[in-house]
This record gives sequence, structure tokens and C-alpha cells, in this order.
Amino acid sequence: MGVYCRGIRGATTVERNDRREILAATAELLQLMVELNQIQSEDVASVIFSVTDDLDAAYPAQAARELGWTEVALLCVREIPVPGSLRKCIRILLHVNTERSPAELRHVYLRGAVQLRPEFSVERS
Repeated sequence: MGVYCRGIRGATTVERNDRREILAATAELLQLMVELNQIQSEDVASVIFSVTDDLDAAYPAQAARELGWTEVALLCVREIPVPGSLRKCIRILLHVNTERSPAELRHVYLRGAVQLRPEFSVERS
């Protein structure tokens, strides 16, 4: 089997538009995505972070930099503000080089973002 670039999705929410809260929630989600998928940082091709338009106190990519991801291409974007959509939401699309099939990857949805994809809900202890 060859190595393929695969996407792993994740999302979480925060209570407030607060720098520390955004960075902490992003770091928690990113670390859990890495842990559950047994990812090494050198296998990460790039990461796209998105936030809803009510979050602007911090770039979520800063959380990845603080975790030591200094050689990974990171990009922050704003979500389309669809009426009635989930608010205060941070999403991550992690692109990894892996031999694993798409069915073997674990997508991670935390907090209020669980309503987006309940089948990918992860209980934190």
C-alpha cells in the first residue's frame, strides 16, 4: 500500500471570543486529532483552521505553533456566515501523509460542534 495525503476533520466551540479560550480549545482539538490518529508531526502536510465570523481574538494556527509545529504549512480562514449555523466554532482540516485508508481515520468533534457530526463525537474524561 502506498502513502496518500488524507484529510482529517475536527471541530469544537468556545464560550467567548477570548484569545486564551480560542488557543486552548484549538490545542485540545488538535492534540486529540493527533493522538487518536497516531500522527507524527512530520507526517502533517498542512492544516487549515477556520473560525466563524464571531471569533477574531486569535489565530487558531497560533496554537499549533505553540505545540511546536514550526515546519508545517498553516492557514486560517473564515467560515461562510450561513444564517442559523453554529456560532463560536473552530474547525480544523488536517492533511496528513499516511498509509491508512479513509475508513481508518478518526474525525473529532467536541463540545457544541458535536451537533454538526454526532457520529464523530469524542467523550473527554
